[in-house]
Amino acid sequence: MEHEPIVLDTAGLDIQGESARIRARGPVALVELPGGVPAWSVTDAVVLRSLLADPRVSKDPRQHWTAYMNGEITEAWPLQPWVAAENMFTAYGSEHRRLRKLVAPAFTHRRTAALRPRIEEITENLVAQLAATPRGESVDLRARFAYPVPIQVISELMGVPDHLGASIHKCVDGFFDTSFTPAQAQANYLEMYQLISELVAYRRQTPGEDITSVLIATRAEDDGSQLTEKELVDTLMLVINAGHETTVNLLDQAIFALLSHPGQRADVVEGRVPWSDLVEETLRYEAPVAHLPLRYAVDDIDIDGIRIPKGDAILASYAGASRDPKVHGATADEFDVHRVTKDQHVAFGHGAHHCIGAPLARMEAAIALPALFKRFPDLRFAVDPRELAPVGSFISNGHAQLPVYLDSAE
Repeated sequence: MEHEPIVLDTAGLDIQGESARIRARGPVALVELPGGVPAWSVTDAVVLRSLLADPRVSKDPRQHWTAYMNGEITEAWPLQPWVAAENMFTAYGSEHRRLRKLVAPAFTHRRTAALRPRIEEITENLVAQLAATPRGESVDLRARFAYPVPIQVISELMGVPDHLGASIHKCVDGFFDTSFTPAQAQANYLEMYQLISELVAYRRQTPGEDITSVLIATRAEDDGSQLTEKELVDTLMLVINAGHETTVNLLDQAIFALLSHPGQRADVVEGRVPWSDLVEETLRYEAPVAHLPLRYAVDDIDIDGIRIPKGDAILASYAGASRDPKVHGATADEFDVHRVTKDQHVAFGHGAHHCIGAPLARMEAAIALPALFKRFPDLRFAVDPRELAPVGSFISNGHAQLPVYLDSAE
C-alpha cells in the first residue's frame, strides 16, 4: 500500500489540520481509529454525499462490518457504544425506515416551532444570569451559555425529570470524550443506559407531552410494530446525545468565530448579514461533529481508482468535507459569513440519515446568538484564543472552555 493509515488523534488537537492531511491523500483515505481499527475517511464533499445516499453503504455493523461480525470489535473498544446501539442511527434499509418513522412524530415542524417561546425564555434567563457577573470577571461561555441552552431544551423536549438531569448530562459529556479509556467508555455507556431506562420507567408512570412519552405510545401505522425496549432506550440515548453536544459546539464555534472576526461580527450584529448566514458558515467552517462513526461497505465500492472492499468501515468526515476546496474554492479554510457556498456543507449529514433535529439546532442558534451579542455588545476573549484547548475528541468539535469578558476593556 502506498501510505500507512493516518492515525487519528483521539484528543482532537488539530482536527482541521488532520482533515487537510487526510484530504491530501484523495477523496477517500485509510485512517486508523482508536485500538488500531482501520476505516476509510471520506473528505470529498461530492463523494461523501454520494456515499451517504448509496444503498451500498450501511450503518448496521451486525450485517455489514466484517471486523464486527468476526468478533474483532468487542465491548473493550472505546467507540463500541457508537456502533452497537439498536436505533435508527445504526439501522439499514427498511429497518431504518421503520425506526425513523416511529421517531419522526417527535420532531415535526409543529413540535419544533412550538418550542420557540421556551427557547427564548431559557436564553433570556441565561443572559440575565451572565449579566450578574461582577465587572472585570471572566466567564466560560461554553459552560455558562453554549452548554445549558441545548441541554435544557433537549431535556424538556424529552421530559427528563429534575432528579435524573444532572447525571444524564454528565454521561452525555463522557459519550463524546474519545480520550476515555475503554473501561471508562463502557462504564459511562452502562450508566447512561441505566439512567435512560429510569427515564422510560418514570414516563410510563407519568406520561406527558414529551418525546419519551410519545415514543412509548407510538405505533407504526402500517404494521403496528412498536419500538422494542432496547430500541426505545437506544433511540432516546441517540436523541439526547445528538441533540445536545452538536448544538453546544455550534454555539461555541459561532461565538468564537465572531469574536475572532470583528468586521464580520459588525456585519452580523448590525444587520447587514442575517444571523442565519452566520449559523450556516459556522456549520461549514467548524462542523460540530468532525468525524462520525461509522458506516460499512455492503459491496465493493470503487471511487477514483480506490476500492473500498465489502465489509470495510467508512468514516464520514464532515469537518473535512465541509471545507472541500472543490466546493468552496481557495478560501475554503477561511471563515466568511458572506460566502456564497456557505450552506453547501454536510454538517447534518445527507440522505436517509440526515439529522432529524437539524431544524431545532438551527432555531436554537438563531435565538441564542443574537440575544447574547445584543445584551453584551462588548463581548471579548479573556485569553489568547490560540491558547484554547479542544474538547478532547476527534468526533466532537468544540472548545473545552470559552473564557470571555462580557464588558468593555475600559
